Amino acid sequence: MGKIIAVANQKGGVGKTTSSINLAASLAALEYRTLLVDADPQANATSGVGFDPKDIENSIYECMVDGINAQDIILQTNILPHLDLMPSHIDLVGAEVEMINLPNREEKMKDALRPLAELYDFIIIDCSPSLGLITVNALTAAHSVIIPVQCEYFALEGLGKLLNTVKIIQSRLNENLEIEGILLTMYDVRLRLSNQVVEEVKLHFQQLVFDTIIPRNVKLSESPSFGIPVILHDAESKGSISYLNLAREIVEKNIEAINGGGNEERKDAAA
Repeated sequence: MGKIIAVANQKGGVGKTTSSINLAASLAALEYRTLLVDADPQANATSGVGFDPKDIENSIYECMVDGINAQDIILQTNILPHLDLMPSHIDLVGAEVEMINLPNREEKMKDALRPLAELYDFIIIDCSPSLGLITVNALTAAHSVIIPVQCEYFALEGLGKLLNTVKIIQSRLNENLEIEGILLTMYDVRLRLSNQVVEEVKLHFQQLVFDTIIPRNVKLSESPSFGIPVILHDAESKGSISYLNLAREIVEKNIEAINGGGNEERKDAAA
């Protein structure tokens, strides 16, 4: 069984999509079978790996609302051999209204993704910047959640609200949901505030915080305009190296489950 990881934070601009794309690409570069799921109506993760959302015929919207088989909408990326995409479309913005009267509406994404866990080592879900029904679906489907936190003061304010939402999901919809880790993003070593936020988060959340910190990096900002992850835009950039380190950290944390799937050779590649 592959690990399904949601990347979620109701606050916008904290690096969710950047982290989803580049974590998925880094896992694929380490030769783990990886599926990137775009669960955001803005479809930035879709365009970030080289697809034009306007050309998408079937997306995660059709999976959740119309019950289309998830395997039928998966697209193979041409950028990395082990990276696939489940695309999004602007139609997803209306899914919450259309699903409101459906039975088990919080489990539509789970029904779509859980069978795919046998085909992939990792499934990374890029969530929208809200705590609406689509994000609830993602957290219900996931085994764990990564919470990106921007190294700025206001980013801390929404963290408690999201952690409370995770507790509600755990108690009512997905008792096995875990926090994979809190990921500090947009770190600028020159700024006192960035260092204060890092200290504050590590003080309060300790082992929940990833060792890897994602810096502000021009190459990270540039790569979406080329429709490729940063590892293909500039493999030696600080952003690329940081996401590779994050991927290795996640692999190390989940290595026993991965070994159970017969991926010992890829463990050596990750090391």
